[in-house]
Amino acid sequence: MSSLNLDDFTDLIERPDGGVRRDAEVRRERLAVPPGSLGRLDDLGEWLAAAQAAVPVRPIERPRVVLFAGDHKIAELGVSARAAGSAVELVREVLEGGRPVSVLARRLGVPVRVVDMALDCDPASLPEDVVRHRVRRGSGRIDVEDALSPEEAEAAFRAGTAVADEEADSGTDLVVLGDLSVGGTTAAGVLVAALCGTDASVVTGRGGLAIDDLAWMRKCAAIRDALRRARPVLGDQLQLLATVGGADLTAMTGFLLQAAVRKLPVVLDGVVASACALVGQRVAFRAPDWWLAAHDSGEPAQAKALDRMALEPLLAHGVTVGEGTGGLLALPLVQAAAALAAELPERPERAEDAEDAERQPEAGPGTEPEQEAAQER
Repeated sequence: MSSLNLDDFTDLIERPDGGVRRDAEVRRERLAVPPGSLGRLDDLGEWLAAAQAAVPVRPIERPRVVLFAGDHKIAELGVSARAAGSAVELVREVLEGGRPVSVLARRLGVPVRVVDMALDCDPASLPEDVVRHRVRRGSGRIDVEDALSPEEAEAAFRAGTAVADEEADSGTDLVVLGDLSVGGTTAAGVLVAALCGTDASVVTGRGGLAIDDLAWMRKCAAIRDALRRARPVLGDQLQLLATVGGADLTAMTGFLLQAAVRKLPVVLDGVVASACALVGQRVAFRAPDWWLAAHDSGEPAQAKALDRMALEPLLAHGVTVGEGTGGLLALPLVQAAAALAAELPERPERAEDAEDAERQPEAGPGTEPEQEAAQER
């Protein structure tokens, strides 16, 4: 019998410190720039203060990109513009510095960590630190079979929590979470449709590398068939991930929940991370308070998931490439919010205001108005 009980996360996860957030709001009222003039940057600064339990907020100095990688056999149905089993090519390009996330990470000075959970390749072809958490070679074809066995699902979930602990223990102060997968958006669409109680066509998007109309119809049919298998297990989130998720999505869900336990803020990139976050919300309703939505990728399943969690994307640039790119684009906004909240000077107190405060009589029975009223009586 498994010793993993997801219900424990409900008790383990606390909200960001509300008292600290109120202190941050009071401090914001005293800053030289009028309240509200910085738009959402004000809200971001206050959110960060609550997450860090610190006023003024500390700068974001050790961010990190964490990408969970895996292949999904559902891609064999032609639901992706990439060939089934080719996610390893994306991983190699990231490691070699040739993907958009690699370019942005270099420019911003942010390290990128890739975690192989279910790539369909020989593990010896990749570095040991990438493959050491792998659960299996490719997740199952979710329209006709489970993505994972119960044992594999537990192992993947525990791997995700272990990665979150490693990041928190190493001093990472914010994570951009993304995926490197082929077929992952199909699995994400199934999870969102199941948890939101909607039809396959409502959540079926075009993917990171846009598919044509025929592929879209195949993808919609695959989500519809997998959705029939998902609905009977909606009450058990780990079983749901085993049935229609995959090793990478299961690990991402574990990562998100444990990051919330460790009070480590996470920026969600794209539809796959958003779908995993939605599963995490079902497990622990306070968990989304630790997450930010980086951008609107245009994927309908992502929009559904973010709306259900009441998370508003920071950017809307139409970036569909995935792999943490949109999250890195949003990172400078978060860092700017922290810097402004911490470094803007407070308004100097005007001399006349101080004099008025000194002249103001203290309330009490001895004040002149009350003495006059007593004499009249």
